Amino acid sequence: MRHALKINSQPQSLYLVEQLIEEVCDTHKVKEDCYGNILIALTEAVNNAIQHGNKSNPNKFVSIDFENENNVLIFSVCDEGSGFDPLILPDPTNPLNIEKLSGRGVFLMTQLSDSIRFEENGRKVFLGFNA
Repeated sequence: MRHALKINSQPQSLYLVEQLIEEVCDTHKVKEDCYGNILIALTEAVNNAIQHGNKSNPNKFVSIDFENENNVLIFSVCDEGSGFDPLILPDPTNPLNIEKLSGRGVFLMTQLSDSIRFEENGRKVFLGFNA
């Protein structure tokens, strides 16, 4: 079963992502702890796409896709921005970065998902969750 969602780059569009997550998790009988991981990781990815990728431009879109591959729930999030290099992000656990208000999204996505992969110069992220 495949789902696709395209939202404009406004924070109020996140409720549509939450609805998609609920539908997917209900359909695939996802356990509560995994549901929480999916919810946080995916909303972080979409938030990053809206704020950093599309610079909160309401005329740009974020695409969210889902598919189940051999009981691995795979979500992809793609923005229309210029991309970034995920390998050069500052470590949010470094004492110099602890009090910074941003910079934790990719770290959280990495910690909460079972797999993470970036493509298209960082414009597209794949998050995998073992169901």
